[in-house]
Amino acid sequence: MALSPYSSAQQARQALADRLTELCRDAGLSGQDIADRCGWSRSKSSRIMNAKTPPSADDIRAWCQATGAEDQTADLIASLRTAAGMWIGWRRMERAGLRRAQEARLPLYERTRWFRSYSPGLVPGLIQTRDYTEAVLRAVQRRRVEVDDVAEAVDARMERQRVLREGDRRFAFLVEESSLHNALCGPVVLKAQLGHLLTVGSLPNVSVGVVPKRSDRSRMPVEGFWIFDTAQVNVELVSGYLTLTQPSEVASYADTFAELADMAVYGTPARALITRAANQLD
Repeated sequence: MALSPYSSAQQARQALADRLTELCRDAGLSGQDIADRCGWSRSKSSRIMNAKTPPSADDIRAWCQATGAEDQTADLIASLRTAAGMWIGWRRMERAGLRRAQEARLPLYERTRWFRSYSPGLVPGLIQTRDYTEAVLRAVQRRRVEVDDVAEAVDARMERQRVLREGDRRFAFLVEESSLHNALCGPVVLKAQLGHLLTVGSLPNVSVGVVPKRSDRSRMPVEGFWIFDTAQVNVELVSGYLTLTQPSEVASYADTFAELADMAVYGTPARALITRAANQLD
């Protein structure tokens, strides 16, 4: 993939820093002048102007007051929040538990009409069984979340699955063959999940593709991601949750999805791989 998955967030932070720098120059002030007027060290104003350290909302208020641009305060704080929302660490997103994080995504799913999902290690959440979801979220909770609201988070994810059968929506799911054998849950739960995958794959608005294990594949597995229409991509990385809306980055993930889709099998061959994985559990 040609673009860094962090570039949208970086560019948004840089754009905010550039706007603050322009206010400083328009007012005929230097970075030292801003620091003096705000009661900061020179290094703090320099870090903000060079996008090394994001300002706080209070920093922006002080900056606008120092440069005589109070009328731009609200707009700049909104830009700050937009930039901050592009990249959210798991600790911040899940500090109140898993339920709220699950519920927060529902409006995005409700307004989307074309879903594309690639998952290298697990069955995607939108087509998980309740028991499989509980195993996945329980593993997440044990690893990084102090609050135990797994039962409520499972309910929230199950509620979100209604979009599969409501409205005029299309879904394309790609999973790596290895995800069919993931031992995160017990064999009974996994076998039921694989059976559910066969059922969901028979829906007229749903496509399920399996990328077979091959040594000569042209595209190696990448991070799991969701594409919502052509407007947004969400990526789950080790350290946090990334939201991409820049058209060039959305297009880059769409191209990657197309490459992986070309390598996948569907219909009878896909069902054969899923069935074989289920039979091996016996």
